Amino acid sequence: MNDNLKFYGADVSELIRDYGTPLYIVSEDYIRERCAEIRKSFTEKYPNTRAVYASKAFQTLDMCKIINSEGLGFDVVSGGELYAAIKAGVNPENIIFHGNSKTVWELEEAASAKVGTIVVDNMSELELLNEVAGREGIKQKILLRITPGVDSHTHRYISTGQLDSKFGFSADEALDTAVEKALQYENIDLYGVHFHVGSQLLENDSHIMAVEIILEMLGKLKEKYGFIARELNCGGGFGVHYAGDPERLPISIFVDKIMELIDQFYEKSGDERPTVIIEPGRWMISEAGITAYEVGSVKTNATGRIYVGVDGGMSDNPRVALYEAKYEVVAVEKYGEECTEKVTIAGKCCESGDILAWDVMLPPLERGDHIVLLCTGAYNFVMACNYNKMPRPAVVTVSDGVPRLSVRRQTYDDMLIGEI
Repeated sequence: MNDNLKFYGADVSELIRDYGTPLYIVSEDYIRERCAEIRKSFTEKYPNTRAVYASKAFQTLDMCKIINSEGLGFDVVSGGELYAAIKAGVNPENIIFHGNSKTVWELEEAASAKVGTIVVDNMSELELLNEVAGREGIKQKILLRITPGVDSHTHRYISTGQLDSKFGFSADEALDTAVEKALQYENIDLYGVHFHVGSQLLENDSHIMAVEIILEMLGKLKEKYGFIARELNCGGGFGVHYAGDPERLPISIFVDKIMELIDQFYEKSGDERPTVIIEPGRWMISEAGITAYEVGSVKTNATGRIYVGVDGGMSDNPRVALYEAKYEVVAVEKYGEECTEKVTIAGKCCESGDILAWDVMLPPLERGDHIVLLCTGAYNFVMACNYNKMPRPAVVTVSDGVPRLSVRRQTYDDMLIGEI
């Protein structure tokens, strides 16, 4: 067995032997490196700034504790993510609650927990939150989510800033009404605005255009209502390296230009610059993760395509089926051998679309070999499901080369919990 394939100091073959497959493997060292980069390039470089982690990319109790220890806040989008963050010891004041269709009970839970900020998506939510906050006896700090009308260069399913979006208020009469109402409501403290242009963005032009639009809009809101934002949340969406993509950009490529535009605007207006917030998620975790699989079937079909079947699939990684995500694949035992065969990695779910990687070059594989998909830290574990009654894989976190079990593998009985 080749033991040269290492992942942040851990022998991948040994992890597979000890924890089985499919297996999510996450590097704590990588996550902390990204946190350090955020501090150096953003929160320590620019005064009055904050960074919060977008939990939807990857949330475990272990991950929450790592991020919390690094001093970042948390972006959550559901009652479940809120519950888990608080369960892990996160101060609710450091939580920002997002979502386009929050339920009554989610707003009640957030208000009761004294969540620091709620990002309001629509008028009915604003009205409801005013009532909920009143019953709770608090004045809830909010941001209004704005759709800036920027068409980012990414897959349409992860583009969020265009005008035809399910998220937020357009910068038109609806926004004016929301601002006017929010300023009038007794139980609402309108602190500022939020925008998010999309995900997996490998250029900064979409963020630049969005900031310019939002700043112009804030100028108009000041003229109409005397409203001066105290917080400006610029979202996340910073891209990473998947197969075929350029290398991950440093966070400075995005935040330096954002801060330049914002500082120039407020120097000219004479108003105090608001706190500027970013919400990286994928950028912090995606390349921190890999997924290991065991090879089952290897066969060549009538067209000559070689299919390598593995013991996981779309149940643990639906991103290929959802939006044609592309992954780099590495053989474990045959790591370093010449890659002479073009193969397609097929999952075991009963769907023709259950493919993990199309046409990748690998050494000849056989049953019992193992492979890993790279850059699977984001939106794999959190999107995993029990389709075909497939148990969700375990998560192992590696720190200084030492593994620890963060999430145990589901059993069949685990999957039946709740069934009557």
